[in-house]
Amino acid sequence: MPIGPARMPLFDHVGELRRRVTIVVVSVLVAAIVIYFATPSLIELMIERISDAMNGGSLYVFTALGGFTIRFKVACFFAVIVCTPIIIWELMAFFLPALKPNERKWVVPTVAAMVGLFFLGMIFCYFIIQPAAFGWLLGESDAFATTMADAEDYLNIYMMLELGFGVAFQLPLIIFYLTIFHLVPYSTLRGQWRYVYVALMVLSAVVTPDASPVTMFLMFAALIALYEVALAVARYVLVARDGKESLKWTRADYEEHVFNEA
Repeated sequence: MPIGPARMPLFDHVGELRRRVTIVVVSVLVAAIVIYFATPSLIELMIERISDAMNGGSLYVFTALGGFTIRFKVACFFAVIVCTPIIIWELMAFFLPALKPNERKWVVPTVAAMVGLFFLGMIFCYFIIQPAAFGWLLGESDAFATTMADAEDYLNIYMMLELGFGVAFQLPLIIFYLTIFHLVPYSTLRGQWRYVYVALMVLSAVVTPDASPVTMFLMFAALIALYEVALAVARYVLVARDGKESLKWTRADYEEHVFNEA
């Protein structure tokens, strides 16, 4: 896919953005139309991990329009998943001209990592979070009521959890690039870990769409693990590329180093 020049008039940038958004929208729409016909099987797959928490394991639709609405939402949800590589590439390609030549070499690995982390987050949510979250939420009603499995309610929560974890799992990539491009010194992120952990707990509470503390703390634990892995990888890259002294560099130090090398 073509990459625009680094310098363009404002309206050319707007036109470039519109072109890339159009590609994304058309791709998702076409995928949703195709996937719509497979939604009954996909919904069965979605509720497989939470069926034990459901009374009778069946979903109920309470309106005449409900079936179509639910199938359309599920089709769009899976269309976004299928088109994730296209969405991420178009996003990265729009900002690519603004990067320095030595930074552009990271684009393809970044796209691959973003796609991989997105799917990793969704897989983690599917196998670990969904059963725990629905088990806790539905368990709160057992003492005083019988919960009817409203299909729209259940699937909305399911899809929001999946997307939330897919997006949240981009954290290590953000930390990695903040560090290796010295936008935030490695020593700062390493030394201020207590504040970072508190920020991650707040992020976990904001990103999780349900009120379950189980979901929040499981995401918090996952984000801490991802944060530590990202810092370890960033440290390895920094030391191997620029030496141990680069762990304390600022952005100005980094740009001076790149300029001297050039």
